[in-house]
Amino acid sequence: MTSSNTALITGASSGIGLELAHVHAKQGGDLVVVARSIDKLVALKEELENTYAINVLVVAVDLSQPDAAKRVYDQTELNNIEIEVLINNAGFGGHGEFHQRDINADKAMIQVNITTLTELTHYYLKGMVARNSGKILNVSSTASFMPGPLQSVYYATKAYVTSFTQAIAQELEAYNVTATALCPGAVATDFVKAGDLDGVGVWDNAKTAQSVAQVGYRAMQNGELVAFNESGLKFLVNWITPLLPRKLVLKLSRQAMEKTAG
Repeated sequence: MTSSNTALITGASSGIGLELAHVHAKQGGDLVVVARSIDKLVALKEELENTYAINVLVVAVDLSQPDAAKRVYDQTELNNIEIEVLINNAGFGGHGEFHQRDINADKAMIQVNITTLTELTHYYLKGMVARNSGKILNVSSTASFMPGPLQSVYYATKAYVTSFTQAIAQELEAYNVTATALCPGAVATDFVKAGDLDGVGVWDNAKTAQSVAQVGYRAMQNGELVAFNESGLKFLVNWITPLLPRKLVLKLSRQAMEKTAG
């Protein structure tokens, strides 16, 4: 790859990650696409290369494995690829009261949503700082601004992502590198099925993955700190939720995640 604008995107085989791959490719940038499904990634590679005349490297890896981030990094190093744009998009949730959930599923969630994201950021940030150039987009959630009964671990992982992203963004100001946290509301993706969230009402009016990807990519390009895809949600989490009694916030948060009967 010869592009000076190569992006690495995790969770690139579907949803927001897939749409972000299209947005970046349309700008003429090469890509490293990462996900578990080799078949979906190969199909995406062929589509992007044929449509946009760019180069795409496929890295099929299970990001819930402890060595996943290092394996991804080693592949880009082996291919002499400099990552100018890192998009940590991969993540998943899960529904239910914490004590009743499978602890291994929640540990895998923490691995993907927090640990692998952190490790990838660490590996690629070193090169960005050395080159005095780079952009990071971490896909978080409006869930990061409050605790989430019935999705306790997921909300907590996203709180980490939003906090971590803002902290490193401040550290990186001297190095011409930016970090942006994308905090969408409900998005129509495979996230609902994978997280056992069918029947949860907040997804009735979910936004499209394409619209969220466009908001996130634009915010990253502009070096914004935190980006929301809905102005109403931005107002809610910044100006309304902090003023409400904590127990009321928890009650409302739980109600939003309860499944409708039927």
